[in-house]
Amino acid sequence: MTHRGPVDRLITAGEISRVEGEGALRLRVADGRVTEAELHLYEPPRYFEALLVGRGHAEPPDITARICGICPVAYQMSSCQAIEDACGVQVPEEIWALRRLLYCGEWIESHALHIYLLHAPDFLGLPDAVELARADRALVERGLALKQAGNEVMEVVGGRAIHPVNVRLGGFHRLPSAEELARLERLLRPALDRALQTVEWASRLDFPDYECDHALLAMSAPDGYPMERGHLVTDSLQEFPASAWNDFVESRQVPHSTALQAFLQGRRYLSGPLARYSLNQAKLSPLARQAARAAGLGSRCVNPFQSMLVRAVEVVYAIEEALRILETYRPPRRPYTDVPARAGEGHGVTEAPRGILYHRYRIDRDGRIGQAQIVAPTAQNQAAIEEDLRRLAGGWLDLDDAALTAECERAIRNYDPCISCAAHFLDVRRTGPEHG
Repeated sequence: MTHRGPVDRLITAGEISRVEGEGALRLRVADGRVTEAELHLYEPPRYFEALLVGRGHAEPPDITARICGICPVAYQMSSCQAIEDACGVQVPEEIWALRRLLYCGEWIESHALHIYLLHAPDFLGLPDAVELARADRALVERGLALKQAGNEVMEVVGGRAIHPVNVRLGGFHRLPSAEELARLERLLRPALDRALQTVEWASRLDFPDYECDHALLAMSAPDGYPMERGHLVTDSLQEFPASAWNDFVESRQVPHSTALQAFLQGRRYLSGPLARYSLNQAKLSPLARQAARAAGLGSRCVNPFQSMLVRAVEVVYAIEEALRILETYRPPRRPYTDVPARAGEGHGVTEAPRGILYHRYRIDRDGRIGQAQIVAPTAQNQAAIEEDLRRLAGGWLDLDDAALTAECERAIRNYDPCISCAAHFLDVRRTGPEHG
């Protein structure tokens, strides 16, 4: 719906396409400037935090995996970390290697899905992936082959590609066989070539010239590009552990969204590929760094439109890292470490494809969840998305309403928002004789 007055415009898009979940756009222009830019996340929340209360301490990894069908591993890994932390249990490095391998699979399949099916049409002047397949079948087939490689990793290590069932507290229900891992290695080698081709292809796209000015928050780890464990670091070089999350990050409710909005010491901030790359570029593998340089990326990238290019570099890294793990893997003595319940509080952070995912659990002496807190990436990025919309739309005001709406939707897709993950709160207002 659009209303145009002599000095103002109201642009609304009731449903944003090619994003996961249900969201809308509202843009108000007055006196020749954008006065309001809101990303309305109206999808009803599913109350996972409340559903976890009273559950046994071993249940969250399976329950939270159902929050998202695209990044379930992120929920499982953050959940396992937080509960193991609360129970004072350390799992062996061989288990961490398998967890990282599984996480590589999720990065590959999620990034490939976004690059080729959700985001590429925006840069090629096409309405959707169906039209893209008609225009360039080989391009879409390459993207699907990459996604399938990630799915295969998730199936072998996680038990299935969507909502993996092999993950459990302390490790896995079963270990993959040598034959299964050898098959993965054979599959990933040609996938690496496709990933490098993806970076080269994406580097030739026409990216608008824009840089955001948000704070950046990502994980950092001493032994590689951050994924399944590490501490937190900001662009101002502050570092803090997961246990200090609520000392640095505040979540606020806003009227136009069922998601909370997160702020880093009062500032809007960005998490996800741009933050990870800008704060950890030196920790990429040599091949991934070379691909980034050849694509024109420097040591820092804060252009949201180039997030597709950064994701492509991360796919190269994830495949290389998966191959490295497969080459050096030594199976643990047991598939899992026992995690007996004890009263306590634990914290876990991992890098989901779209950004940091934080979990906190409080466990009582009977091994029941007394309190749960989950902060999803899109909730953290929402304030940054809205500020970028406000700034960008200010340069597009000469466009008609339909074109302006299309450009704003394109800008939102830069962040690959996962709205279903972020939905948190529902304002229920009862009406009737007894309520007025």
